[in-house]
Amino acid sequence: VQLQASGGGSVQAGGSLRLSCVASGRAFGTYAAGWFRQAPGREREFVARIRWNGGNTYYADSVKGRSTISRDNNKNTAYPQMNSLKPEDTAVYYCAADRQTDYSSSYHYTTADVFDYWGQGTLVTVSS
Repeated sequence: VQLQASGGGSVQAGGSLRLSCVASGRAFGTYAAGWFRQAPGREREFVARIRWNGGNTYYADSVKGRSTISRDNNKNTAYPQMNSLKPEDTAVYYCAADRQTDYSSSYHYTTADVFDYWGQGTLVTVSS
């Protein structure tokens, strides 16, 4: 599976962006999809995750209430809608896919280590 992220750009605080992650290969429809971000000088952090069937979504506290992740398996695409953007949302955003959909521990749903495939990043810059 190859992943292609897009939709990044420069916006002012309070604005919105809809990122996209397009996957090659039909298997993507059976994988969980996730988004992570990495700001300059900081470690990569979890943003959101969605189960293969569109259910069971997970969000980082930092974006909860401002972000909605969805997917369209007919288009092999996952979308995080980012609203009410803040300067601290500035980062390179990466999409990822996880072949395993269920875990015994909730920790695994938000950690990067479980994801098997990664796309290149798309830069989001939020100005104040």
